[in-house]
Amino acid sequence: MKVSAGRIAVAAVALATAAAAGDVSGSAGAGIRKDVREAARKRAAALVAEMTPEERVSQLMMDSPAIPRLGIPAFHWWSESLHGVSRSGLATVFPQSIGLAATFDEDLMLRIGDAVSTEARAKRNLYAARGERGQYQCLTLWCPNINMFRDPRWGRGQETYGEDPFLTSRIGSAFVRGIQGDNPRWLKAAACAKHYAVHSGPEGKRHGFDAKVSQRDLAEYYLPAFESLVRDARVESVMTAYNRVNGEPCTASRRLLDGILRGEWGFEGHIVSDVGAVDDIFSGHRCAPDKTSAAVAALSSGLDLCSSSFYKCLYAAVKDGRVKAGDLEKPLVNLFATRILLGDLEPAGALPWDSLGEKDVATPASRALALEAAEKSLVLVKNNGLLPLSRDKFSYIGVNGPRAMDEAALYGNYNGYSSAPSTCAAGIVGEAGAGWRVCVNEIPAADVAVTCIGFTLFDEGEEGAGGDRKRYSLPASQLALLRAQKKRGLKTVAVVFGGSPVNLKEVADLCDAVIVAWYPGEQGGRAIARAILGKSNFSGRLPITYPKSYGDLPAFADYSLKGRTYRYSAAEPAYPFGFGLSYTTFAYKDVRAERRGGAVHVEATVLNTGKVAGDEVVQLYIRPPESAHDRRIVHLEGFKRVSLKPGEAKKVSFALDAKAFAAYGEDGKSVLAPGEYSVFVGGGQPGRAPGASAAVKMDAR
Repeated sequence: MKVSAGRIAVAAVALATAAAAGDVSGSAGAGIRKDVREAARKRAAALVAEMTPEERVSQLMMDSPAIPRLGIPAFHWWSESLHGVSRSGLATVFPQSIGLAATFDEDLMLRIGDAVSTEARAKRNLYAARGERGQYQCLTLWCPNINMFRDPRWGRGQETYGEDPFLTSRIGSAFVRGIQGDNPRWLKAAACAKHYAVHSGPEGKRHGFDAKVSQRDLAEYYLPAFESLVRDARVESVMTAYNRVNGEPCTASRRLLDGILRGEWGFEGHIVSDVGAVDDIFSGHRCAPDKTSAAVAALSSGLDLCSSSFYKCLYAAVKDGRVKAGDLEKPLVNLFATRILLGDLEPAGALPWDSLGEKDVATPASRALALEAAEKSLVLVKNNGLLPLSRDKFSYIGVNGPRAMDEAALYGNYNGYSSAPSTCAAGIVGEAGAGWRVCVNEIPAADVAVTCIGFTLFDEGEEGAGGDRKRYSLPASQLALLRAQKKRGLKTVAVVFGGSPVNLKEVADLCDAVIVAWYPGEQGGRAIARAILGKSNFSGRLPITYPKSYGDLPAFADYSLKGRTYRYSAAEPAYPFGFGLSYTTFAYKDVRAERRGGAVHVEATVLNTGKVAGDEVVQLYIRPPESAHDRRIVHLEGFKRVSLKPGEAKKVSFALDAKAFAAYGEDGKSVLAPGEYSVFVGGGQPGRAPGASAAVKMDAR
């Protein structure tokens, strides 16, 4: 086929012209203007028109080969940056996603996303300079994971932002904006909302599992975060899940992909399968009679990219006419538009980030950001007055436990690697300085012990890599250690690592203070030490409910919502969603809620009533009237982090649209029932934290 260089060149000029024209009539991406995306699609269409049928098929798979005659370099679509650039050597390692959710801090997430994409760009430049364009070396970052952490047994729950759709939407959207940037012409990197949809275990069954959900559950709980990332953050990519939903494989669901994602939400990026998920249509779900039929089903349903080599079966299908060459045009245009917006087809020096390099990876600034994130993620769930540790009372700190010097306890899964990770032991030694006596794993004469327990990525995670949690308790040996210290009368601070809830009842009974540290990232040890020594104040809040036992939960494979999360469960939790202690105290007053036009404006004053400075995470919950027939007991619809000095007061405000008050019917449609709604503003859920309520009357819609 003869190359029409002129057609491609014209399309490239159109892209440059659109970028220079200054048309800001609409945004089709995180910073990308509508006209720029349209020009990118025209350029992509011109490229695709010059490809042979075989070349077209080759570009629909994860490891896409170069087409030199068209100036197209090789491109491997799989890169990871869940909480820092992952699986690619040196990088800044931020707290695992569940810990980032515990910060309740959108601005922080925006800054972290920006730092992550800076490092991704820098590393991509270094690889490209050597001619390397392989796995984990490109700019399509398969993150964030915005699945709902509906059951604490799920091993991959650590990758998520917790159990609440609103929190996940806000934290996830901020991260996406940071990754993709605000340049009107270029994507700094491409984020990916995964795994679409209704995916949260069991891990061992995911390749053939059918998640049964009602239309109400789908619309009210499982889809809102995806819709938010598509509509609000303009995420560039969406990844399909392995499982089926109500009998239909997500990777070949015309309703999910073409109907809801592209049709209802107006998604304009590209859709990618999870690795091997197209294969599962045939081999796992048995929803196709053969491999070719499975591939055709995914393609015709709206999937753009097959994350494996499974689409090789399409070569024969195109040759014998079962798939028309034209059927490949739409997915290829979607894919190449992303590559064009990333600047992947441009010469070196054409993009504003092309000068980034080794000096821009793991910088002091990014490490300071990792420390800030770790400090804000720590959740203090018990303190009988022992903390913060004071030199006036203690001179000898013992640091012990299986996680005291364990770097794996910092990282979580889908991680990068730090050149200077701070374990808990190292952090306490460094932050305590020369004025304290600190010994590690030698504590017979210690005044106080900081005992580091919990899990690592080897205990929980993806299928074949830790997997789902089988038990709610900590290992027997760790509890035995705490019992022995209690028997000796040793004052103990328990630091609990892990990515999911664990039974802390006995830990709290045996210890004077208990800290949930998650997988806190490369600066975790320093963050823990600073908080314990009073150099910072605890301000993390739980993004997931800690049940009293697994017996309080429905069956793991049951995707219905009754009895799950703080929204739908009446069971008394061990620790509720939104909970976390501080070294200071807060109070609320003057809560007002009033309608102004189509919105409800809420104001409240929060006061620091204690003796030290601290951050309060102000949370806004709505309690519906019985007449609304809303299954949710309460639901989060706003949060803000506020820094307050002792005695200081600040006013916080929220603007809520009518959608925040609407409930969903069995048909999945939202309905705003008339009645008086309670709006609670406080440091946690109503009845579980200081705060105050106001009432607002809503009309039917």
